[in-house]
Amino acid sequence: MPTATAADVLAYRAAAQQLDSDAGTPAETAVLDLGVQDTGPDGGAWALEIRGATADPAELATVWTLRGAPHLYRRADLPGVAAATAPFSEADAAKRVYDAARPLRAAGIPVLTALDTIAAAMREAVAEPRVKGEVSRVVSDALAGEGDPGPYNRFCRPCDAVHLFEQPFRLAALRAGLELRPGTSPPVLQPVPGLAPAGTVPERLDVVRAYLRLLGPATPQHVAGYLDAPVKDVRERWPDDAVEVEVDGERRWLLADDAGRLGAAAPGGVRLLGPFDLFLQARDRETLVPDADRRKALWPVLGRPGAVLAGGAVAGAWRPRKAGKALTVAVEPWARLSPATRSGVEEQAERLAASRGAALKAVEFAD
Repeated sequence: MPTATAADVLAYRAAAQQLDSDAGTPAETAVLDLGVQDTGPDGGAWALEIRGATADPAELATVWTLRGAPHLYRRADLPGVAAATAPFSEADAAKRVYDAARPLRAAGIPVLTALDTIAAAMREAVAEPRVKGEVSRVVSDALAGEGDPGPYNRFCRPCDAVHLFEQPFRLAALRAGLELRPGTSPPVLQPVPGLAPAGTVPERLDVVRAYLRLLGPATPQHVAGYLDAPVKDVRERWPDDAVEVEVDGERRWLLADDAGRLGAAAPGGVRLLGPFDLFLQARDRETLVPDADRRKALWPVLGRPGAVLAGGAVAGAWRPRKAGKALTVAVEPWARLSPATRSGVEEQAERLAASRGAALKAVEFAD
């Protein structure tokens, strides 16, 4: 069995995710196979930019998929994405919708059936671009019970109103053939003409394989945690060509074609990773950041910072502060940064400001 250290793993992932790339197109950008989470101002477009690609709306689409989060994909891939990101089973669907499964079960409605029912109502409600709140209200009313909210809805105390459960609504949107209009807040849903899930999942878009390729070596538990799926469903879809790798004494797996890339030198250069960058989405956070206090700081319950990636490893955290058209980037290094690394952080901060349509005011290093 091949062996690897945590440093080997991080170096492999940085290369697999093309964090050493300076030029590319969406077609050549590997992370789009698994989806690029588009949360916050330093979301999808920035994740692509630091990998050398441009978020061209003509080539890309934003849809709610894994964990109900908005993700960027190649527009041409949407039929395959719809098939790849759908729940594997009824048990998987129930896990992905969280507390919404209980009232559905009590009413004798399978969660997969409920998702199709919600999707049909959403498809009818969104013949043209429409704000999320309007769509939710129309669908909620259509699926309400006689004199009560019914199993599809819940009472929202903060709003003092009845709403659809959030996760089924989000997970049904792609089933309904709907995408999110880029740059809209609140989100605007719009139809993707003729979109229907592919009959089979393209191997490149298979979410288990893509996780192993981009975030491996990994265990079924890691993949299940990323997908919000039961471990049993992930094990049933485990690739036949996955090979065992020992990482600091733990048994993990990697696709056979990728095993030879373990142990390669870490990519050089510096990247300012956004808070939800795929590199930070791996479910083995102890591998990414061994120190418990630093993990807590990098992944708080609310208000995540970004991470400084230097030499293929996380070297600190950063936060943006924007005032009008001026952007300040505050950096908290976890060790003394070399002059070259500090220069790399400053160059990345300049690019970040430009991507936000701002001017860089300052880079403030906590040290």
